[in-house]
Amino acid sequence: MKHKYIFYKEEDMFIGYLEEFPDYRTQGTTLEELENNLKDIYQELNSGKIPHVLHVSELEIG
Repeated sequence: MKHKYIFYKEEDMFIGYLEEFPDYRTQGTTLEELENNLKDIYQELNSGKIPHVLHVSELEIG
C-alpha cells in the first residue's frame, strides 16, 4: 500500500508528514530515515493508542 507524503529540507534535516495526517510531522537526517520514521508514525496513528487523531478526507457534494 502506498501513501503520499510531503517533505522539505531544513538545514541538515528532512522534515515530512503523511498527506493523510498533516498535523503529525517527523524528521530524518536522510530521506531513508524520514521514510522509516513516517512508517513508524503511520503505525502509531493507526494503532488506536493515540486519542483524537486528526484525518484528512474528501467529501463530494452535489
